[in-house]
Amino acid sequence: MELIIGISGASGAGYGIRLLEILKETDIQTHLIMSSAAEEIIRTETDYNPADIIKLADFAWDEADFSAPIASGSHRTAGMIIAPCSMKTLGQVANGISDNLMARAADVCLKEERKLILMVRETPLSLIHLENMVAAKKAGATIMPASPGFYNRPETIDDLYNIMAGRALDLAGIENHVYKRWREEK
Repeated sequence: MELIIGISGASGAGYGIRLLEILKETDIQTHLIMSSAAEEIIRTETDYNPADIIKLADFAWDEADFSAPIASGSHRTAGMIIAPCSMKTLGQVANGISDNLMARAADVCLKEERKLILMVRETPLSLIHLENMVAAKKAGATIMPASPGFYNRPETIDDLYNIMAGRALDLAGIENHVYKRWREEK
């Protein structure tokens, strides 16, 4: 099984990083697309260097590389999770603007009816953001705001990353045990 992980330029790069860390421990092959804005956010918000993030993926693609296999529907994947998904990337996906590999890979997921999970990260939301979410949803994407639950009493930022990463993997149909589910005993 192969899964595409996109990390766009929204705040919350730790969500995408945590997904890659979890998936590194599985048999699932990951394709990473990290925008140049994401690289800047990673340096600002985390102790990671973007080169370290690339090492977590099985394949890493430049956002300008349209020759990547994930730019074609004939390359089979289980889908794509964009975490975090910036409003720019959401707008591109919602409006079919595939001018970079992240938007193209998302477009491929939609046209091939594969899972596309957009972990949107912005607040507050404008009417344009909301309309783009509706358009992406109508096209087949799953809209997953980066809004972790607190019923499991998270104590660290990593707990919050685990909740959202685990939920995204649930939506992608990937078994995981990285967070405590509602009323689950750990």
